[in-house]
Amino acid sequence: MGSSTSLSRGRIDQLLDEKSFVEIGSAIKARATDFNQKPADAASDGVVTGYGTIEGRRVYVYSQDAAVLGGSIGEMHAKKICAIYDLALKTGTPVIGLIDSTGLRLTESTDALNSLGEIYFKQAMAKGVVPQITAVFGNCGGGLALVPAMTDFCFMEEKNGHIFVNSPDAIDGNYTEKNDTSAAKFQFEESGNADFVGSAEEICADIRKLVTMLPQNDDDVAITDTQDDLNRVIPDLAGAAGDTSILLSNIADDNDFVEVGSGYAKDMVTGFIRLDGITVGCVANRCEIVGDDGKVNKLSGRMSHKGAYKAADFVYFCDSFGIPVLSVTNVTGFEATMCSEKNMAKAAATLTEAFANCDVPRVNLIVGKAYGSAYVCMNSKGIGADLVYAWPGAEIGPMEAKQAAKLLYEGKDAALVDAAAKEFAALQNNAASAAARGYVDAIIEPQDSRKHLIYAIEMLFE
Repeated sequence: MGSSTSLSRGRIDQLLDEKSFVEIGSAIKARATDFNQKPADAASDGVVTGYGTIEGRRVYVYSQDAAVLGGSIGEMHAKKICAIYDLALKTGTPVIGLIDSTGLRLTESTDALNSLGEIYFKQAMAKGVVPQITAVFGNCGGGLALVPAMTDFCFMEEKNGHIFVNSPDAIDGNYTEKNDTSAAKFQFEESGNADFVGSAEEICADIRKLVTMLPQNDDDVAITDTQDDLNRVIPDLAGAAGDTSILLSNIADDNDFVEVGSGYAKDMVTGFIRLDGITVGCVANRCEIVGDDGKVNKLSGRMSHKGAYKAADFVYFCDSFGIPVLSVTNVTGFEATMCSEKNMAKAAATLTEAFANCDVPRVNLIVGKAYGSAYVCMNSKGIGADLVYAWPGAEIGPMEAKQAAKLLYEGKDAALVDAAAKEFAALQNNAASAAARGYVDAIIEPQDSRKHLIYAIEMLFE
């Protein structure tokens, strides 16, 4: 290994199992001669490609090196990445890309541009066939920004990682110091392009953890051994109905929840847990965020259009790779803002279609309020959930009882409206009423949720 490739190889070595990496195509070099160029004698043409293992699971990897031709994409550079994708598709193996590049190699002109299209094509062919992961350690700009956007999961180094279609100071009315739209913070919290952010060491550790949760391909299953008691009782689980990221951690094997996209659309939680060793994809409403210091940040309890799209993408991924889906419902309706109103119907429809089209086992747990069509599109019985459970205090109906009474008895005195609200709540807006009509399969105690969910997933899992 030459010093010129030490950065890219170092990242690979940090990511993979020790001494497991096998390089492919190390002798490939650029051959462009336009603009009076001589064929470049650049190590690996700025990208190291090969395969290795993570916790014994095989993966294909490419790693760009900004120290070699800026890590820029030219004809042969792209050819190496495409070759990795061909092997991955043939063998049913995940692909991990470590990105650090100045973008297209301008001296190769249309050859470089066409080569970028070839990478896009390979990514599109791999979508839903093998998992794709990217980690952005440096620049990822222009057309290259589509590469992490086309993968299933994107990681960003918190200080040096940059994703941008247009440079921040090229955007009308903006400049880098005002709003660095390329920075990890923006991509994590505002655009949702980054699912995970951290140091280089944290990124490698988190990718390793994620890979162990995922199947190798669409024909594989993700099952591991666990020592956690499948009948484990969780006494305080009812207190986590607001912050469902905590709820999911509590019911998971060994309390291990890998949250995806935690910085974006915080009203919706997505991620992976294991239940008795089976990987399960989770989609959950959230109405509060409990900080590490115990401080509670209240959310509206309504579904945003960003949250709906975030959940839909995640459900489609789970369905593609045969991962059972658990939804945790606690939602009062749709977000009422001008921005959401422009996008909400389409976003909710997309989420509904994602759930309805699922062929994997689908279980819904209602832990709080489940009102209106926001509830319906959260994996309800009406759109095909296999099993629906509810906690005893769950409220299920078209709207909150007081609001329904006001509509039913418009213009009547307050006492009559209050009485009607109580009657509506008793007869309609509760778990028992929904269970009597077959919309809830069982009412379970919060502390027993883990064992019921495990029994459900194992019963449905082929």
